[in-house]
Amino acid sequence: MAQQSFYVDSCIWLNLFKKEGDPMKGVPYYKIAEDFFKLVEKSENNIIVSPILLREISFKLGDKYNLAKEFFEKSSYIKIIKTTPDDYSFARKLESESNYELSFFDCLHIAISKRLDLNLITRDQKLIEIATKHVSVNKPEELIN
Repeated sequence: MAQQSFYVDSCIWLNLFKKEGDPMKGVPYYKIAEDFFKLVEKSENNIIVSPILLREISFKLGDKYNLAKEFFEKSSYIKIIKTTPDDYSFARKLESESNYELSFFDCLHIAISKRLDLNLITRDQKLIEIATKHVSVNKPEELIN
């Protein structure tokens, strides 16, 4: 894997922390997420996390959020950044251009990825469809195979 940085959408983090996936349907999503994160760490790449992503994960994980927080703090390849007013402005523009088909959080993920030239990692089809007009987008399994 070439040197690069990634912005990982909440759906992938939730796959990991909730152990999501049905082994009867193939490799479970959480296992793919684990393999992706191991590859990023091994290849000395970075994952960028924003306060917006942390907030989104905390809402969806509830009491299990402390597991995620501990994971972020222990992982040297994960960097937490701040959002900027430009991120919010671009996200509002994207939200409008997409006819509000994406959540504002998803629009912020695109804006941050664009500003920092990050590869956006997600499985959300609508996010992929809209984000590819602005940034590089991959599913984690596309990068580990």
